[in-house]
Amino acid sequence: MTTRAEQRERTRRTLIAESRRLFAAHGYAAVGLAEIVRASGVTKGALYHHFEGKADLFRAVLAQVQEEVGARVAAAADAADDRWEQLKAGCAAFVTAGADPEVQRIMLIDGPAVLGWNEWRAIDEATSARHLAEALAALVADGTIAAQPVAPLARLLSGAMNEAVLWLAQSAGPDDLADTLATLSRLLDSLRTR
Repeated sequence: MTTRAEQRERTRRTLIAESRRLFAAHGYAAVGLAEIVRASGVTKGALYHHFEGKADLFRAVLAQVQEEVGARVAAAADAADDRWEQLKAGCAAFVTAGADPEVQRIMLIDGPAVLGWNEWRAIDEATSARHLAEALAALVADGTIAAQPVAPLARLLSGAMNEAVLWLAQSAGPDDLADTLATLSRLLDSLRTR
C-alpha cells in the first residue's frame, strides 16, 4: 500500500515529467493545462493542489532542468585534475548540455519568456552563474587568471555560452558543436596567465 504522501509525490513527479515532455516538444505557449492533465492522467484539481498554475508548473520543470545541467557540469568539472581544467570541463559540459534541444527550449528560450528576465536571471544566478563566478574567483586568487573583477568576467562568459547554445539551436552544421567547443577552449585559454 502506498501512503497519501507517496501518491501526492508520484502525482507531482508525473505532472512535472509530462509537462516537461510537452513543453520541450511544443513550447510553453502551445501547451494548455487540459493537455497536461490529460497526459498526466490527473484532474485539474490535482494539478492545482500541487501548482498555482501553468507558470508555477513550468518553474518546477525549469528547476529540474537547471539541476540536471548543473549536475552534468559539476560531474565534468569534478573529473578534471586541477582548477583550470575543471573550469574548462565545466564550461564545455554546459555548452554540450545546452546543445540538447529540450534544454535549449526550456532553459534558454521559454525560461526568460515565461518567467521574465529578472526571475530567470535570479534562478541562473543561484545555480550555474554562481558556480562559474566561484571558479573564476579561485583562478584569479591563485594567479591563473590576471587580477580583475570577477563579476563582469563571469557574466561575459555566461552570456557568451548562453548565446553559443542559442546559436547551436539554429545551426545545422554537423561540426557546429565541435567548433563551438574548440572556440570556447581558445577563448578560455586566452584568459590564462600561466
